[in-house]
Parts: sequence; structure tokens; C-alpha cells
Amino acid sequence: MTTHEKLLQRPLQPKDGAAGIERPKGLLESVPEDPEPLLDLASRHVVSSRQFDRAKLTQLFRLAAQYESTPQLMHLPLTGKILISAFYEPSTRTRLSFESAWHRLGGAVMSITDAKSTGIAKGESLADIAEMFNNYGDVIVLRSSEDQAVYDMLDTLRIPIVNAGNGIDEHPTQAMADLYTIAKWRPELLQGPMPEGERIRVGIIGVPSRMRTVRSLLLLLACFPEAVEEVVIVSNEAENFDEGQRKELEQAGLRLRVVRELDPVLPELDVVYINAIAWVGDSFESLGSGLHLTRESPLKPGAIILHPLARGKELATELDDTPHNWYFAQARGAVFIRMALLTSVVRRISAVMDTPEE
Repeated sequence: MTTHEKLLQRPLQPKDGAAGIERPKGLLESVPEDPEPLLDLASRHVVSSRQFDRAKLTQLFRLAAQYESTPQLMHLPLTGKILISAFYEPSTRTRLSFESAWHRLGGAVMSITDAKSTGIAKGESLADIAEMFNNYGDVIVLRSSEDQAVYDMLDTLRIPIVNAGNGIDEHPTQAMADLYTIAKWRPELLQGPMPEGERIRVGIIGVPSRMRTVRSLLLLLACFPEAVEEVVIVSNEAENFDEGQRKELEQAGLRLRVVRELDPVLPELDVVYINAIAWVGDSFESLGSGLHLTRESPLKPGAIILHPLARGKELATELDDTPHNWYFAQARGAVFIRMALLTSVVRRISAVMDTPEE
């Protein structure tokens, strides 16, 4: 039998440490349903992780787990609704994840994948483009290489906008997908103060001041400080935080430590979040040279690895078939957490939760 024939015979199963629906079911069973925090998201813009607290996140995770574990029981709450998917910066996973989420909920999608094909190329202002978007859809998902782009649209918009990444500023829904993955792994972390010996130590290989995924994830982790023993930033950069950034996180209760070497701290870490790409303008730069994870890395038994993808040499493919691999589950779960968020923003919580919207 040839190699290709062997591949055709292999079962189609998820290749990660969180295969199947048992993990989301466990989260679903551990969190009581409470629609009130999600009702507060109705018709709201979503631009920053700072807009979320423990209650909103916990209920978003619960609804995402409901979508993920029992999709056959879900209604189509967004039938007749239109998503404007405006990606002015290259994207595969995030754009398709949002569009998949919207389609799964019964809605239709209008997609823009290149700013050069829009009025921006002719010098049109984002405010004017936002005015046009008001007439075409019900929600906008925007990605831009400019930090200010999403904010430039807010005054003009009469429909909600969801930030899918703005320059090096934030990527709140990616951070939700990251934390949703951790919540499926350890649902008890959502339940309030954890005994000291049961808190997790999170390692983040990245630069908080220049990586939007890292910036947003830290803000969401700060909503659960009593579940996190420590966040260890692994970076060989001289400056890792913007002015006031570290102080904000520590005042919220996060305990932060910065180290330059990865292997000495790996045996301590329960969650290892690795990223090496930072967008700068219309291009990207690779950070974290020399910080790599391989099969030989001294990972703690039971530790999970997260990566927002796409990956480079920093994360070896040889880890894909180990229990440490939760990064594929992370990408899969991103669809369901975005389904939960979009359902809330479009005022359709009453279609999927017991308590109707007021």
C-alpha cells in the first residue's frame, strides 16, 4: 500500500488533545445558564477586551459550549441577517471563522478581502465607508492594519462593529477563543477563587506591547486573577510593555514575571501560549528568535500548548500528535465563541436561551 493509499484509509478524526465534544459538555454542565450578561451586549460595538468581565465571558463560553456540543439542537437565530466581512488585512483563519460562524447561525455574508478593491484605494474616508455599511448589513466584522481604523468608524455607524484585529492594538475575539480553550480544559477555573495549589501558571511567549493577540489575552486573563497563579512573559525584547500596560494588569490582580529564557520555566507552566508574528503596517515581523517548542522541550506533564496560528518554526509539527496540542482545538473553538458573540450582538439570545430578551 502506498503512502497516499494509507492516508486515504486513515479515519477522519481531530488531531489534538481535545478531540470530540466531551470537553465542551463538561464546561456546559459546570456553568449555570444566565442570559442577563449577554443581553447587555445587544447592539453593542465590540472593539476591546476591556469591554468584558467575568460574567459576560463565562456566559459566552457556556453558549459557545452549547453550540459546540449540541449543534443539532440549535435554531438558526440569524436567518435574514447579513454580515459585512471587511478584511483590509490578509487573513484566512479569522475571516473564515467569522463567516463560518455567521453561516452556521443561518445568516448571509458579504465579504471584502482586499482594501484595494474598495473606496479606500480611491482615498475614501472610513467614516464615509461606515455610512455605506449602515445600508448594507446588520453587523460589520473589520480587520485593518491601522490601530485607529475601527475607532474612525464608530461615530458614523448605526450597526454594530466587531474588531477582528486592528494593527498592533487588539484582537478581542482571538483572546476569547484562547480563554474558551482554557475554560474547556479546566472548567472549574470559571467558578470563582481557586485554592492556591490549583491555580494555573500561564506562560506567554510573545511581546505584549507589539502583539495584539497577547495584549487582548492578558486583558481577559485579568478578569480571572484568582484562577491564575502567575503569568510568565517569555521574551528576548528589551521593552515588553507599553506605558501603563503592566500597571493596569497588575492592578487588576494579575501577577506578572518577565524572563528571557524559555526552557528553564517550561516545567512550571500549565498553559504555554506561543506566538511569533506581529503586524506592523501592511507587513509583519517575526519576534522571539530562538524561542521554540519541540518534542524535546521540557514541558510539564499535562501542560497544554496554545497558538493563534499561522505558525512558523517556533512550534514544531512533531507536537501535533501529542496531548499537549490544544492549538487545533483552539482554532476549532473560535468558530463557536464567535457564534456566541454574534448571537448576543444581534439581539438573538432569546432564540437560544430560556430567558427571552427584554
